Amino acid sequence: MLKLHDLSKVFGSQTAVKNFNYNINLDAHEKSCIALLGPNGAGKTTTLKMLTGLIKPTSGTIVSDQMNGDLRNYIGYLPQYPSYYDWMSANEFLFYVGELSGLNKNILKTRISEVLHSVGLKDVGRKRIGNYSGGMKQRLGIAQAIIHKPKLLILDEPVSALDPIGRREVMDLLNKLKKETTIIYSTHVLHDAEEISDEILIMNKGEIIETGSLKSLKLKYQKPIIYIQSDNKIGNWINELSYIKEVKRESDNSVTITIEDEPESRTRLLEDLIRNNIEISKFVVGESTLEEMFFKVVQ
Repeated sequence: MLKLHDLSKVFGSQTAVKNFNYNINLDAHEKSCIALLGPNGAGKTTTLKMLTGLIKPTSGTIVSDQMNGDLRNYIGYLPQYPSYYDWMSANEFLFYVGELSGLNKNILKTRISEVLHSVGLKDVGRKRIGNYSGGMKQRLGIAQAIIHKPKLLILDEPVSALDPIGRREVMDLLNKLKKETTIIYSTHVLHDAEEISDEILIMNKGEIIETGSLKSLKLKYQKPIIYIQSDNKIGNWINELSYIKEVKRESDNSVTITIEDEPESRTRLLEDLIRNNIEISKFVVGESTLEEMFFKVVQ
């Protein structure tokens, strides 16, 4: 267990992180993926940099009863904007990084081959990094972060700058890696967090404002929603129905409604639509998304 206790960071008069408390499970049999969510300026990058040892906290502690000495020996890190020597090949870059990590030269060659295969770059290991696509560079960044088999992999916005193809490549890789090591990563892409994360931490203005497993947060925040599209106008009468929690008007002819979580509510809604002579062209039942939950929590 890596324990973060009252972690705070102040820059001048600005408090970037305030009283951050969280325990990260590094158990070999219980690997997980933790998503750190929050708007710009929430303190996500500062938190991750304190975890990696790149900056010192103003107050608070980061301790582990299992990892001795410098915690950086047990951590792999990919910054939001990684930089490379473009004239190097991936093989050369990983050898360089491996030596900095203290790995034995005799085992580096084998380890580099393993890591490049793991991130899908084995066939281009001799190619110059300057000729890599954005997705390939990001996968190489993950390769350098796992070269020394860290217990904790920390990724700062690993997919934010990628096109859809590059994002898909990295997300598939993270899904595979979370079976081997604990991952904590920051992201603005809420759909990605919903896809691969086991735990969610939501930050705003430097503080954790919500945390829990994805399942528990869904139970807490997800509400039944119904999208209605009509061939004629839907009047304001729909706002007055007692069993409706929220009405979001998409247009004069369409609305998205949050209702009480009861089967009777759907039946009552259909009856009221018919009673008000609404000609229904679409009636789609679903649930609110993680993105909608996020906006409710940070507002």
